[in-house]
Amino acid sequence: MNVAIPGELLDSLLLFAKMQHPREALLLLRGKVSKGEITLEEHLFPPFASTGRGFAQFRPHMLPIDFSIVGTLHSHPSGSPRPSPTDLNHIYGRIMVIVAYPYTRDRVAVYNKRGERMPLEIT
Repeated sequence: MNVAIPGELLDSLLLFAKMQHPREALLLLRGKVSKGEITLEEHLFPPFASTGRGFAQFRPHMLPIDFSIVGTLHSHPSGSPRPSPTDLNHIYGRIMVIVAYPYTRDRVAVYNKRGERMPLEIT
């Protein structure tokens, strides 16, 4: 399955991660799933999220039912775009987008629930 993201949305996500640095950033991602592709459309701030140096979390049970949420964005101020075992245990939705310091387009990776990296297309 491929993941498509508009360049403007990606730039917005990267800017948010930069503003949160050195704390981790956390956002919900809304989009559509069809014909083997997830298309990201916008981001949402999860209610009652807490972030800090080395962690980012929210309470999924506090969210309203919203089937358009396809995953999360999570930043890694350490610079590694790879998910930790904790990250993989807490994927909400179908995908996790990780943006890593210094938060540029070449430091973005998308993973599914099995921890497999997915192809990303910037549109």
